[in-house]
Amino acid sequence: MTNSPSADTVQKHRPELPGMFSEYRADIGNALRDALENQDPVYNLLRYYMGWVDTEGNATSGTEGKYLRPTLCLFSCEAVGGSRCLAMPAAAAMELIHNFSLIHDDIQDRDETRHHRKTLWAIWGIPKALVAGNVLRIVADSTLDDLQSVGVPSGRALPVIRQLTQAYLEMIEGQYLDISFEGQSEVGLKQYLDMIARKTGALIRCSFTMGALIGSQNIADANAFRESGRALGFLFQVRDDVLGIWGDEESTGKPVGADIRRKKNAFPAVYSMSQARGEDKRHLLSIYGKSELSDTDVEDVLHIMEVLNVREHAHALAVEEAEVAMEALAAVEMNQSARREYENLLEFLLHREH
Repeated sequence: MTNSPSADTVQKHRPELPGMFSEYRADIGNALRDALENQDPVYNLLRYYMGWVDTEGNATSGTEGKYLRPTLCLFSCEAVGGSRCLAMPAAAAMELIHNFSLIHDDIQDRDETRHHRKTLWAIWGIPKALVAGNVLRIVADSTLDDLQSVGVPSGRALPVIRQLTQAYLEMIEGQYLDISFEGQSEVGLKQYLDMIARKTGALIRCSFTMGALIGSQNIADANAFRESGRALGFLFQVRDDVLGIWGDEESTGKPVGADIRRKKNAFPAVYSMSQARGEDKRHLLSIYGKSELSDTDVEDVLHIMEVLNVREHAHALAVEEAEVAMEALAAVEMNQSARREYENLLEFLLHREH
């Protein structure tokens, strides 16, 4: 991960999903279903959002997502010698919190589809979607109560609960910053990085930290996973921002340039604004100052981004963070199989297409 490939190389390199995802997937899915087995009507909305049922409550095979965050939690727990069953309540809670944030995010962004399905507010309306999201957050909190019942000592369980509470507070703060940036034509790179460290990075960082705390009493190990998770969060979001503009429509469900049309202050736009000069800068400011962008506007922004090598710079930043993520765990006692699996994860996140 020392060299930054060209954009063409990045586009062609499509690694497979690392084995850790299939290793933990069934157990995570079972834990989530247990958490949402309540038969009250609002839970039908939540089961729909998780991809398990259709709008009528009938079982279906919708997209359930990769379960990245709970997978990281279970991986870090086992990597330091712990048992996955001890970390499962925390892993499930993490995925529930993540989906709570997505339900509200869909409303705030007026996104009508996610994972190629209609979002909750687009089907049942904003009030019911808001309530469903709030229920999911509370279910996540109650799921953490199972930590001690599966054998996690209270001395370890309480710090884990504090970690998750702090993480989703940071996530919500980051979401507020993201919303506050809307309509601003120039957001500084430092502001952007601070925002994604909270909105995206907090839960990813927390996933790694919670797993290590549950699996080991070694605070140094937990701090190492925390730092690795911090870098991983940056890597993940920067790649997500690239896909928001240059991602394959079939994989992402969004057309090329989608985030430009929405005037989203993601890395490509923020970087372009900070680097463009002269006529290009004036043209960018003029385009982003419009209420709606035309196809020509989107094409012009894409051209300026190409001239500025934005995609290559984004990938280079992601590569740097991948190296930091790996180096942070250098002093942690892990078997070689776990290290290779983490390297595979980093490679996958650097080149993922969805």
